[in-house]
Amino acid sequence: MSGLLETCEELFNTRDLYKVIGVEATASEKEVKKAYYKMSLRVHPDRNSGDEKSTEKFQALCRVYSVLSDTGKRTLYDESGEVDDEVDMDQDRDWSGYWRLLFPKITLQDILDFEKTYKGSEEELADLKTAYVDNEGDMDLIMETVMCSSIEEEPRYRRLLLDQIREGALPEYEAFTQEDRSKKQHRKRKAKKEAKEAASMRKDLGMDDSAVALRSMIAQRNENREKGFNSFMADLEAKYAPKGKKTKKGKK
Repeated sequence: MSGLLETCEELFNTRDLYKVIGVEATASEKEVKKAYYKMSLRVHPDRNSGDEKSTEKFQALCRVYSVLSDTGKRTLYDESGEVDDEVDMDQDRDWSGYWRLLFPKITLQDILDFEKTYKGSEEELADLKTAYVDNEGDMDLIMETVMCSSIEEEPRYRRLLLDQIREGALPEYEAFTQEDRSKKQHRKRKAKKEAKEAASMRKDLGMDDSAVALRSMIAQRNENREKGFNSFMADLEAKYAPKGKKTKKGKK
């Protein structure tokens, strides 16, 4: 398994663990957990069936949080730029179960309610502006970055960003204002393909399109995961005990 910092560089284009989850190095424990939750929702495999890297990203985020949420590991990282990869939890763990341990009260309805309040909010606009600047107007990357995004939301995103550009709140990037039509069409085709694959998967699972069916499936998954929680926690304690090798972070 690759070291955590190397994995982050490959998947998120940075070796800075704080940048991976989108916080400053001075972030509080509460701020780190909130940022991790938002990012993990964004890349969760259940919500990104068309992204081949979603599972790897989700696992990497869990590993990042396991470092930044532990006082000793975070201090080591802050002071030396190193991560103890042998103490860091292994890649084959049930990371969805780990996520449920951290956020045990999160339900499907919570996620649906979050999407309703997030869309059109100041928080969404701030995230959209950040994604626009970070990706220099590349709409493909913007759509991959903003939470709860879909091809149906793209026209609204464009209107919001154009308003911000006209008001001088955002710089004008040619990649955005002069995007090639073929690139837009490719994005639409990709979205249609992913929707078709999702529909086929639902059919294979004998599900309808209702939230009730989806809720039932998630409830069954959670029931199965709960059976392994006790052994999971015992394994965590065993993993944290040894003292392992260190991987250098390198320059930021």
